[in-house]
Amino acid sequence: MNKINFLKESLKNIRTSGTLFPSSRFLVSKLLKGVDFKTAKLIVEFGPGNGIITNNILNSLQPDAKLIIFEINDNFYNALLKIDDNRLVVVKQSADTVIEVIKAHNFENADYIISSLPLTNMPKTITTSILNNAYNCLKSKGCFFQYQYSLTYYSNLKETFKGKISLSFESLNIPPAFIYTCQKD
Repeated sequence: MNKINFLKESLKNIRTSGTLFPSSRFLVSKLLKGVDFKTAKLIVEFGPGNGIITNNILNSLQPDAKLIIFEINDNFYNALLKIDDNRLVVVKQSADTVIEVIKAHNFENADYIISSLPLTNMPKTITTSILNNAYNCLKSKGCFFQYQYSLTYYSNLKETFKGKISLSFESLNIPPAFIYTCQKD
């Protein structure tokens, strides 16, 4: 999906897309730098949008690994279905179903979760469910990476991940973004 179509789709669905611009290569690079692609067997992505992060993950993912992505927007979902890669599973469900979905694909845990969800735009009950299920589906020492445009969700993530959280910032993105790195256990 090109930038013009991304902008049009984002304008129509700003509450679920959370932004008008796709992630910059700088943000994607910083977001994925903590992923050990050599050992990861399952990576999950929440809210892949136009697939910029998805494609970067696939470029580094081992041949025997899987990437399961959750996208609820019809147009983004249909565009993501066009990615031809047998390691990719595209799911049109809310991210709070992550445990059931990974089990349906014969996984007990995810190594990493990368999230672009606009947590501040979503009802608190849904974000709480998503974060709790993300925590519960991660393997021990697994990481959850989330970027946001504010620090609004810092305390929620800190509570969910028992304080094992670090924060970085990427100014070369529109808008600039905070990156939360949260580790289980």
